[in-house]
Amino acid sequence: MRKKIIPISIGILISIIFSIFAVIKPLPLEHLEQLIYDTRYKVRGRGTPPPEIVIAAIDDRSLEKIGRWPWERARIAQVIDRLVAMGAKVIMVDIIFSEPARDDGVLASSIKSAGNVILPIVFDFKGEKKKITEEFLYDNVFPIVRNSDYFKIFPPLSAHSALLPVKELINATKTLGYINMFPDKDGVLRWEVLTVEFDGEIFPSIDLQTARMYMGLPIESMILRATQGIQLGDKFIPTDFWGRALIHYYGPEGTFPYISIVDILDGRVNPSTIKDKIVLIGATAVGIYDLRVTPTSAAMPGIEKHASVIASILRQDFIYKITNLTNILIILISGIIFTILIVQLKAIFGAIFALLFIGALSLMSYYFFFWKNLWITLSYSTINILITYFFITAYRYATEERYAKRIRGMFSSYVTEKVVNELIKNPNLAKLGGERKEVTVLFSDIRGFTTFSEKHGPEEVVKILNEYLGEMTNIIFKWDGTLDKFVGDEIVAFWNAPIPQENHAELAVKCALHMVRRLKELQQKWISEGKTPLDAGYGINTGEVIVGNIGAEGKKMDYTVIGDNVNLGARVEGLTRKYNTNIIITESTFEKIKDKILDGTIWHIRVKGLDKVAVKGKTKPVEIYEVVEVAKDQPSEIIELEEKEVVTFTEK
Repeated sequence: MRKKIIPISIGILISIIFSIFAVIKPLPLEHLEQLIYDTRYKVRGRGTPPPEIVIAAIDDRSLEKIGRWPWERARIAQVIDRLVAMGAKVIMVDIIFSEPARDDGVLASSIKSAGNVILPIVFDFKGEKKKITEEFLYDNVFPIVRNSDYFKIFPPLSAHSALLPVKELINATKTLGYINMFPDKDGVLRWEVLTVEFDGEIFPSIDLQTARMYMGLPIESMILRATQGIQLGDKFIPTDFWGRALIHYYGPEGTFPYISIVDILDGRVNPSTIKDKIVLIGATAVGIYDLRVTPTSAAMPGIEKHASVIASILRQDFIYKITNLTNILIILISGIIFTILIVQLKAIFGAIFALLFIGALSLMSYYFFFWKNLWITLSYSTINILITYFFITAYRYATEERYAKRIRGMFSSYVTEKVVNELIKNPNLAKLGGERKEVTVLFSDIRGFTTFSEKHGPEEVVKILNEYLGEMTNIIFKWDGTLDKFVGDEIVAFWNAPIPQENHAELAVKCALHMVRRLKELQQKWISEGKTPLDAGYGINTGEVIVGNIGAEGKKMDYTVIGDNVNLGARVEGLTRKYNTNIIITESTFEKIKDKILDGTIWHIRVKGLDKVAVKGKTKPVEIYEVVEVAKDQPSEIIELEEKEVVTFTEK
């Protein structure tokens, strides 16, 4: 667990950093989040628009028939008269009539007669501040504003001046609303600003005014709750702190029904398509309409944006965005969960898990957007997951590579490459400190080596010793033993450490048999070369020892075993001379392999009880057994120890 503390801490720290980013809102992450938001709309595709709204389009067909834009205002008056005759409930005109014309009276008469026409104004936010003297303008402000003190903290968007229709038209309608649109920095129109401050008053957008008139509500029924939303009769429109609401687009351009103005004027429109509906008059012809980039379209007429906002107000069908606090909690919780899980996995599985985790977050966000109209911020949490994965993986790679070098350097002289790789893959197997553990230890010593050394030159002694030790080492490694040390001509090896081996006694016995077999082959070789052959004894004991790195830290350390059972193994090896045999094992080792001999797991051997001996350092006598290999056509055999008196040896 200690090895996981640092990567877990790294993951938590990264999650905290991204939580801070969620408050600061750096532009790259915000831009990415906007792209993800737009993608959700594209995945969802075209929806079903509410039937209450139609668009009377000043389209290319209308321009071909009536003439180029702008038209005489008497022509707009004819359109309004036709719509009123077909039963339009509300008519919103998305055309600025800011300059006087000779036929203003005709249009004013139609507007006044209709009694349900809304005209636009345009606020200016950059020019010189100007006061408007038209009193009718101020009849269109919010009559009731709650919690206005909040404006000191979150001031509404404030205009400097306003572009109004000519006075004659204002007097005719008395219902005005601004048509300003406010795209994000990337040029995409995602938010509708429902309130604007001008000259100390708060004005509603033309979409709010249109929805109010359709609902048959007086302006006194419209209440602004600062930083919260707008009460419109029995409907509530939630906004952010600055009076903005996400625009719920029902699809790309053309989602709402378009009716050509020329068809309205020529009487080719069934009145049922207009009766009791909101009709939005606006331009869609190429070259004259206000082109808008939206999440659903690269070229949507502004009039259809108005249709989407009005529809969402009437349907109470809003897009909600999670709060900053919720976003921070998602980042922290998902980051911490991911971190705790990722440290359990290897790099390749971690990469797959990271992708699956991000996929799960994405599916969750898409579900809530499609079915709950909830915008869950995804960029911060997903980038947090990716960065966390890469940093933790890089840290683990660096530390594990360093740890692998340490393991390799420490154990490569003791065990095979296979065991080293296993230790690297499973670091918990390599306890670098000391521990008590049952092992099987093997001691091997060359008989009469001192006499041999005295009778031969040093070069020959070293050469034949190296040949012998090299062959024996290979056999130890073949049987997955750990080579402890060479003490002159003596070899010490053990099993069941550093990696667990349930059959450690069996491996040690098979290794000793193999060593004796190879020794006999070497003896024949040495005799054929005219050299004096060497002989050796092998003592094996199984028992609990202390195993670990022992020595002077930072100077000389050996991975070795110590304890009474190690000493017993050495003394048993010494007994091979007394009994003139190559391999002697103790009763503890014999008990470990007895069943394996009987079931044939250890094949072609004979185990014979020799004696019960008292050895130095042991108060209890030890039973010893001789192990020899028999011919392949002979079955394995066990000759139990006969009852004998304890034999005492005073020397090794």
